[in-house]
Amino acid sequence: MLTEADRPGPPGTTLFDSQIGLALRRWCAPALDLPPHADPETYLERRAELGHAEVHRRLLGASGISTFCVDAGFQPEPLTGAEDLAGFAGGRGLDVVRLERIAERAAVDVLTGQIGVTHLADTVRARLAERTPSTVAVKSVAAYRAGLALPARRPTDREVAAATRTWINEIRGGAAIRLHDPVLHSFLIWCGVEARLPVQIHVGYGDADLDLARGNPLLLTGLLRAIAPTEVAVLLLHCYPFHREAAYLAQVFANVHLDLGLAINNTGRGSIGLIAQALELAPFGKFLFSTDAYALGELFLLGATLFRRGLAAFLADGVDDDAWTAADAARIARLVCADNARRVYALS
Repeated sequence: MLTEADRPGPPGTTLFDSQIGLALRRWCAPALDLPPHADPETYLERRAELGHAEVHRRLLGASGISTFCVDAGFQPEPLTGAEDLAGFAGGRGLDVVRLERIAERAAVDVLTGQIGVTHLADTVRARLAERTPSTVAVKSVAAYRAGLALPARRPTDREVAAATRTWINEIRGGAAIRLHDPVLHSFLIWCGVEARLPVQIHVGYGDADLDLARGNPLLLTGLLRAIAPTEVAVLLLHCYPFHREAAYLAQVFANVHLDLGLAINNTGRGSIGLIAQALELAPFGKFLFSTDAYALGELFLLGATLFRRGLAAFLADGVDDDAWTAADAARIARLVCADNARRVYALS
């Protein structure tokens, strides 16, 4: 859970010997009343001594995050919901709806005879329309399932029905209920656009289930061009190692934004350079903070701390070089750390 690896390394190695492992020891240990750089054994013992709830209260509280927009769509085991998660930090929790989960639940309805194949499209739209008031965005993980070379044109209901029929037949033949058809992934993104919700799209870096070569955001260019006239916000998440490509897209398409998400944690001290590279092209008003934290409270604190440090270093360097003023730097920091998210997600 500390990195995107799906299993421990070989004997004699440890994830503590990595950028994220060293960052954890430096920045998370003090929140547990340990000295910076506490050794892994001491850290784990202290963590166990405090217990799950207290550890997360301390780590999330120390993160300084006040609003948590949470995608709970990936659940190999029960996880804390948005509201309860935010409660650890005394903040508020809001929901991000994973589009594939809606489609896969509709597929179950087809398989059990509750709806017909031709009704899946309307069922998805209806369930998205029934979203709770706490829903602030939708999210696509097409990069994991089909890659990002998705059809740009909005699929017709006839095309959706044909793709659904093929998918359902595969499931009946023994395949997992796992959406992988590019037409259906494009359809889901367009459903989010039609609902006028910000559309998050996972880009680049992820776990071993991902074919990274198919996660380049430039593959989305046609789709982004088609969505642009709607003015619905599209957010490219994580992006590494394609953060410069994502920054280009954020510059040329008015409705496209990006964050660096889980790349910040996993690059540790290297995140200072990562942020600077993303901001070579990305307009400051199109760059957002996120952590992509999952399961471990440490990832919230690390994401926030490393991002603040990296952004502060970038802005301070510009002030020192007389590229911008201290007032400019303070204004940009407010945009990136809070105001951009408030605008994109319509947060009051």
